[in-house]
Amino acid sequence: MRTILITGPGGSGRTTVAAATALRAAADGTPTLVLSADRTDTLGAALGAATGPEPTRLTPTLTAWRPDAAARFREDLTAFQTRAANVLDLLGASRLDAEELTPLPGAEELSFLRALRDAALSERYELLVVDLPPAPRALALLSLPEELRRYLRRLLPPERQAARALRPVLGRLAGVPMPADWLYETAARWDTELAAVEAVLADRRTAVRLVAEPGPAGADAVRTARLGLALRGLPAATLVANRVLPEATPLHALVAQQRKALAEWGEAYDVTAVAHLGHDPRGADDLAALAVPGVNTAPAPVEWPVADRIEEDGVLVWHVPLPGAIRDDLDLVRRGDEVVITVGGFRRIVALPSALRRCTVAGAALRGGELRLRFAPDPELWPR
Repeated sequence: MRTILITGPGGSGRTTVAAATALRAAADGTPTLVLSADRTDTLGAALGAATGPEPTRLTPTLTAWRPDAAARFREDLTAFQTRAANVLDLLGASRLDAEELTPLPGAEELSFLRALRDAALSERYELLVVDLPPAPRALALLSLPEELRRYLRRLLPPERQAARALRPVLGRLAGVPMPADWLYETAARWDTELAAVEAVLADRRTAVRLVAEPGPAGADAVRTARLGLALRGLPAATLVANRVLPEATPLHALVAQQRKALAEWGEAYDVTAVAHLGHDPRGADDLAALAVPGVNTAPAPVEWPVADRIEEDGVLVWHVPLPGAIRDDLDLVRRGDEVVITVGGFRRIVALPSALRRCTVAGAALRGGELRLRFAPDPELWPR
């Protein structure tokens, strides 16, 4: 299945563009699912049909789904209480009824990621169009799987399960049941689910489309989003310039702003200009009138290559694309076999490629939107 992730600044019309993209693909005969993260039914308002917690089939080839994060949270926590029954009884804890549970901060994001995973693994569809939250929230959402998996590996290393045979003995000595089994089983299940989401995001067929209104505010938002996506290794070459006014409009200053933004965007993106309809699009006819880009082109993958320059300069060079990055906003820290990259308010901890783990950092430079990290072979580790 191919996946198209759609985001942009708040109020840019990203949900409308997602609906129009899904409708166009479905009209061409592609079995399509459009998935929305909005709490309110803005997707249904655009499509002209209500959407909800269960996938709703709107046409023979188009299905819409807006998962209920609260219901999923109640299901997950109820199941967790069942698995941890022994420990809860030991502590004298009272169990919570499903009716009194309300989602905690972050539960909504995790529920949506699980829905994305379920949708991507479904064999009923050939295309998944994901209406993500506004860009700042979307970037935080897309970073969750990698970060949570890293936390799990640090807090509950899989190798600690090697002591499984000793747990009954320890339990008898301590006189209390050992919770390690269900704890590690839960961690393993979460790790598997998060890995499945990561696989969707890392798939070469997964593309990101940014939606913004051309103008100063839209240009700033797009620049920030592009940098955050690049740090995550997600391709964002397609930009939908939404609500473009006709040249003949009397709003000359606004048209000039849009024209300038479109010219700048054309140098860095594959830009599709979507004309302003004069009203909020509602229903299939309005969505069909929006000239959104097609879905048949595959995105160019974001590569972080390592160049071997040992013969020429005695170093290996790691090329990390960071379009729009500013030197003063860039910070790098190597910690063991990882490097911490902080840029423009975004932060990512990346595992070093295997060859670079046997090297020491020899320098770094930021040129033309690309970070180049130089590594010199460590004589004590590098094979002679």
